[in-house]
Amino acid sequence: MAEERKDLELEAEEARASREADASVQPEADAGEPEERAKPGALESALYTWAQAAVIAVVGVVLLFTFFVRLISVNGPSMQDTLYTGDQLLVLNAMFCDFKAGDVVVINDYNAEPQLNETLVKRIVAVDSASGVVYVDGQPLDEPYAKEPTYTANGTPFPITLAEDEVFVMGDNRNHSSDSRDARLGPVKRGYLQGKALLLLTPGATPGTEKRDWGRIGPLR
Repeated sequence: MAEERKDLELEAEEARASREADASVQPEADAGEPEERAKPGALESALYTWAQAAVIAVVGVVLLFTFFVRLISVNGPSMQDTLYTGDQLLVLNAMFCDFKAGDVVVINDYNAEPQLNETLVKRIVAVDSASGVVYVDGQPLDEPYAKEPTYTANGTPFPITLAEDEVFVMGDNRNHSSDSRDARLGPVKRGYLQGKALLLLTPGATPGTEKRDWGRIGPLR
């Protein structure tokens, strides 16, 4: 009888231990369920955050290129050896520019007959003379960017006096450029300047090598 009682007590203890083990495991399973249910919500929140960031980025880019900057492609040899055909320029909108001599600018050929090009990329200078040197208020202008001395007047009589709202533009490749010396264009009113070229973003092929010189990327001088 004593052995049977011990067996019964042992069985009761084992049953009680088993129930306690089940009870200790059950809260962990219950705790895991909310975490599993929370995963879809966390994924939706992450997707919403990414979508919101993408929309803000797109809107920001649209506003940036609508009101502040634009991309312009160079076409023609008139700005060699500063710029080549195929160069892509980042141009600051004219409303944010304080134009001065030496700036590379983009203009419309608004009064050229016949049209010289869809858009013109030139440099702001002043009056040039037969000596091949450009003069501003009687003083020779230091122009390290000019490819060669200027010997082409292109039909415009000099000296010339600019109005306060006018600029005189020329290409760096002076003897192969249609610019303000051309009677078809002449001095350009500031209101027709699209903007100032700030950066060379992607280079076109360099004449003679027909290869892109990626070392040219950077601010324009």
